[in-house]
Amino acid sequence: MGDSLEAARRWSREYRMRLVEEEIRDPEGVADVSAIELLAVRLTDLVGSPLSVNALREDLQVSHGAVSRWLEILERLYAIVRVKPFGAPPLRAVKKAQKHYHYDWIQVRDRAARFENLVAMHLLKWVHHEQDVRGRDLDLRYFRDVDGREVDFVVTDREIPVHLIEVKWSDRPVDKALRYLHARFPDAAATQISAAGTDDYRTPDGIRVQPAIPFLRGLV
Repeated sequence: MGDSLEAARRWSREYRMRLVEEEIRDPEGVADVSAIELLAVRLTDLVGSPLSVNALREDLQVSHGAVSRWLEILERLYAIVRVKPFGAPPLRAVKKAQKHYHYDWIQVRDRAARFENLVAMHLLKWVHHEQDVRGRDLDLRYFRDVDGREVDFVVTDREIPVHLIEVKWSDRPVDKALRYLHARFPDAAATQISAAGTDDYRTPDGIRVQPAIPFLRGLV
């Protein structure tokens, strides 16, 4: 187990270095590759949180335009994926703040954030499969409103929620934000999964609580 983890970390580090040196420096015309590598490393600590370009600009001491361009490059090269917020005006949802996740999720140090990143990749794979194989107009979003309620993932079909997913590390009572959003979209499936928990039940209002492994096995 230890050898496998060390090998994965070595691969992850080598992947990041090759991405910066071979895919970004010349093809993308980025002169200051050290700054974009710092951005890539900094992003691993921000997984699962709304992404602030201004905060990143201040951290790296570069322009807003530079950070925006570098994020676009990282996304175009499949280093990261950004997830847009979901919500209509009656929900008082945030409209612009995006979250991001890494395709190479082993880079993420915090275990809860790393697990959320892993789930994001599985959901994204399922969304792409449904788009390509069944022609469904699915999208992966998240929900957050001005009162701070947040649901980790919202899968939409032509802008209509079809599945609400909340991610926890261990067994927890059903998240209040998940109950709130499910009450407003009762036709959408709602699931709370955990990495290390064992709870497996369905609430009276139809929210499924279960360990992550059977949920993820049900996807592609």
